[in-house]
Amino acid sequence: MNTTPMANRFTIGIFGRRNAGKSSLINALTGQSIAVTSQVPGTTTDPVYKAMELLPLGPVVFIDTAGFDDTGELGELRIEKTYEVLRKCNFAIVVGEFGRGTDPEALAFVKELTERQIPCIYVLNKCDQAGSRETEIEKIKELAKVPVICVSALKREGIDELKDQIARHNNPDDREPALIGDLMGSGEIAVLVTPIDKAAPKGRLILPQQQTIRDILEIDGIALVTKEHELKQTLDCLKADPAIVITDSQAFLKVSADTPPHVPLTSFSILFARQKSDLAEMVRGIKRIERLQPGEKVLIVEGCTHHRQADDIGKVKIPRWIRQIAGGEISFEWASGAGFPKDIKEYAVIVHCGGCMINRREMQYRVNKALKQGVPVTNYGILIAYVQGILERAIRPFPAASLAYEENWDYND
Repeated sequence: MNTTPMANRFTIGIFGRRNAGKSSLINALTGQSIAVTSQVPGTTTDPVYKAMELLPLGPVVFIDTAGFDDTGELGELRIEKTYEVLRKCNFAIVVGEFGRGTDPEALAFVKELTERQIPCIYVLNKCDQAGSRETEIEKIKELAKVPVICVSALKREGIDELKDQIARHNNPDDREPALIGDLMGSGEIAVLVTPIDKAAPKGRLILPQQQTIRDILEIDGIALVTKEHELKQTLDCLKADPAIVITDSQAFLKVSADTPPHVPLTSFSILFARQKSDLAEMVRGIKRIERLQPGEKVLIVEGCTHHRQADDIGKVKIPRWIRQIAGGEISFEWASGAGFPKDIKEYAVIVHCGGCMINRREMQYRVNKALKQGVPVTNYGILIAYVQGILERAIRPFPAASLAYEENWDYND
């Protein structure tokens, strides 16, 4: 709990040609030798992530990428990985080489960033070399229409100015909204029901529970943590009702039974669905689950990779529940971590985890991509609440989601 999760950090991607000095630049920015540098083009293969504190932004993560001019079959795969990084970037640095002039590939990449509405800056590296900078800078500014700054990553010249530019272009609206800040006030109590997850390492709470506790503390609220079998006793000990009860989705049924009907109730997974993307859209997705027919295909997606248990939620329980709803055989496929299929038209619906390990930009990309291809998306917590007959209660704290569930809405319309 002492380290800001990767998904909550301001994400800065570094892009450019092979040997433009991207790795040297990230080393200069971080003040550490975290990326391998070489005169040989193509040294960086897979994206390299480096989490750090960058004042005045605070916690950030830099992503060093392969050159977008890589060649060959393997090079194409590297370029594909580079473009995948764009899905999660809050800010981008495009690195060009001083003396190269107006680099068409770098300018095309800047245009791609602009179209994706990713703020960016063009960094002209190797400016310690002899030559007039002004003419080249003005030409690039005219064509790229983004800020241009000269640096020497090797001599660490211009790095402080670059950091200032990054901070200046930070958009607070691009950060993830609070998990629970609008659901309770200062001094109010949230009861968190946290079964000890078999998949969590000994001595730790799982990430959604950690982040929710931190969010409550940020608003000067009170986080009261208990397990599902002690919930009733916990509530009986309180002099007043809590502002909300938040539970692990797999304990939904018992927690709902033990929580008075007038006390707001939801799950960690539903909270994250709201923070990361569009909760109302994910509630609409459950309507497609209702209409699944035998033989249709469902994609189950988790934002992280972990050792699967014998009764794993994504691999075992959710498929079993969906088959029961459909009343017949349903075909399932799975994706995890950074992997997300390009073509998803073949799926009837996507069931996604809460997404605590991926940032808001990445989750929004996934949901928007699915909807553009006509594939509805729902969420683990929403599905579990629906299966257990308590979805209306679980989304009651969120008016827009409740209205979406009441809509007479059909994905075939």
